[in-house]
Amino acid sequence: MDAYGGRSHGAVDLDLDVAVVGGGIAGVSVAGELARRGGLRVAVLEREKQLAYHTSGRSAAAFLESYGSPEIRALTQASRATLDEVGLLHPRPLLWLAPPAHAPELAALVEAEPALRIATDDEVRARCPVIRPGWAELSAIEDGAQDLDVAGLLEHYRRLAVAGGVTVHTGVSLLDGSREADRWVLRTSLGRVRARVVVNAAGAWADDVARRCGQRALGLVPYRRTIAVVSAPSVDRSWPLVADVADQFYFRPEGDGLLISPADETPSDPVDARPETEDVALALERVNAATTLNLRHVRTTWAGLRTFAPDRNPVVGFSEPGFCWLAGQGGYGMQTAPAMAALAAAVVLDEPPPPLPGPPVTSLLAALSPGRFAALADPAAHGRA
Repeated sequence: MDAYGGRSHGAVDLDLDVAVVGGGIAGVSVAGELARRGGLRVAVLEREKQLAYHTSGRSAAAFLESYGSPEIRALTQASRATLDEVGLLHPRPLLWLAPPAHAPELAALVEAEPALRIATDDEVRARCPVIRPGWAELSAIEDGAQDLDVAGLLEHYRRLAVAGGVTVHTGVSLLDGSREADRWVLRTSLGRVRARVVVNAAGAWADDVARRCGQRALGLVPYRRTIAVVSAPSVDRSWPLVADVADQFYFRPEGDGLLISPADETPSDPVDARPETEDVALALERVNAATTLNLRHVRTTWAGLRTFAPDRNPVVGFSEPGFCWLAGQGGYGMQTAPAMAALAAAVVLDEPPPPLPGPPVTSLLAALSPGRFAALADPAAHGRA
């Protein structure tokens, strides 16, 4: 095992059109989209022994059109048709709660987002009777919100990729990469990989992959997010996903229990994230303050990393010839995956981008381009690992 965490393999040379570094939802979905074109030699290189081991495998699994920036909301809306077609969405409304200090924030969100509507106190009690009376000054409902089958989404794109001839290599560590003439040469534990285009879809490790390839890092920061499933004898499986607009907690039914989170964002190095006891306790405290549930017994916990660019939007596009980013999806990677993958595949192949709702696609590509960070210094120069 080397410093990048992979296992050694016998030397194998690959000659590709596209090498996708990273086997989470970003890497697998763009590989699936590229496979649709046919005739391309594409490989996914994943450093873990299995695909989607880190953040993609630990998602809270929701599809929310009122969540995120205008660009994120446009990508989410554009992804809905594919997710519906594949049968990966299952209705679960979203109930936003705003304590007094954040009521104006929720009012502005309702004004900006057609998917939302104001909810009366009676409707809140009918939807989720355990909400503590008077805790929220304003509430809103996204009726079209959905549970998202994360495992099904990953499997859909994996099958699409493999059926289209994409090879998937797990347990492969990237040592370094360099540009030679019109191709990239990656030195890996698998052997040398030559590719016309490298897609950096390495999630929390995307800046590290860039540095290993002699590219400037963009200042991506992984943040730990904690999830717990707790016993809740009074839980009704028809309850909505309930979230505080101030990002202090969210919860939803999970079987005969309740999935809860303190909506924490703790900066982290790119690691195999583990939950902290104090964050689980904070989730219990915050949900109990907003409800009459009196939750105590924790069944299971986990944590994942949500990686953001400095402006909180994803990064899609070339920073240098042949080096394409698909990273920084934060907490939106699953619900935006179809649109992001289609957009990235068009960028890789220099095709016209697919139409999207909301802002013009050219404006969206500019908003997501790695070039928007051109003025930033490499974070390594300031001591960030």
